[in-house]
Amino acid sequence: MAIKYLRTAFASQYQPGQPARIRPGAPLKEPGGDYEALHKQMKRLFNSKPGKKYGRFSDDIGQSPFSAWLKDYIEDKQSFDSLSERLFGQWQELLNDCQEEHDGHLMIAHEALADSDAVYLLVVENDSAMRFDSEQTLDATDVLSLSRLNLAVRIELDDWLGDTPAENYLTLVHGRGTGEPGERFIKLCGFTNQIDVEKETLTFLDAVESFAKTSEPEEAGKVRHRAYEFCKEQHALGEPVAIEALSGYLDENQPERFKEFAKQSTELPESGLLHPDHRKVKKLVRIAGSGGGMSVSFSSDLVNQAVYYDRDKDALTITRLPKALREQLQRYLEARE
Repeated sequence: MAIKYLRTAFASQYQPGQPARIRPGAPLKEPGGDYEALHKQMKRLFNSKPGKKYGRFSDDIGQSPFSAWLKDYIEDKQSFDSLSERLFGQWQELLNDCQEEHDGHLMIAHEALADSDAVYLLVVENDSAMRFDSEQTLDATDVLSLSRLNLAVRIELDDWLGDTPAENYLTLVHGRGTGEPGERFIKLCGFTNQIDVEKETLTFLDAVESFAKTSEPEEAGKVRHRAYEFCKEQHALGEPVAIEALSGYLDENQPERFKEFAKQSTELPESGLLHPDHRKVKKLVRIAGSGGGMSVSFSSDLVNQAVYYDRDKDALTITRLPKALREQLQRYLEARE
């Protein structure tokens, strides 16, 4: 089983300024079954979430002691039961003076895979659902949300406590609209940001574009597509883009070529890892724009094949229209006539 230990606690703060309530469940060792399925779904949401942040633990252990407690647990200086009790207690304290309402299940899970260990902290939210009870009376009930994840952090234990610790071993999901409880969650984790995702996205795009321009137009398009596909696959796995791996993916015959080019043309981090926003990386393969009541998007491969741009007239000519668009235009013109 992948889950070594797991525990949840329901925390609620319905009256800002009043003590928060917390109801912890029992600690579970290798729970398997439905717990594995729930964790797998939460991981899927975690990995697919855009706009993740990357960093490390704060050095201020007094304000954020979770890292010290977790290290003691990993080094067998305290049990998982003790770790989770302390964690839930601090979460209650952080919510006590919170001025916004909050409810959700705080889940801590120690995942042990064949090649790596990770600890997840997630706030699992509730959805409202309707059902008929045994008397066929309509009743409202709460069920776990399997489609939303707005607060979560993953700690890569090997990267944190290995012989050569990584610069960034925390990955944070901090959704918009989480307000003050979201800020309290960041404090609970002890997360401090070390990665400028926007800057690394620009570095990635500049490196790929510059490299693509060294090839013939047809080959340049293939380079952009392969770079985008690699980035998309890494995003789905929840992993950063390793320049060395990308280099081998772009050119199997000369696997070092892109890596050496990128080193000379751009400022790469010493780790050789980039954390680009996959949504913005899509610019490599699509051209899009909107404004003035118009929205246009098409594959960059179609330029000068089905889409032609006249710079002098600032006009765009599109041929080979999609069937659905052509039918809409025909219906619209017929109605007007």
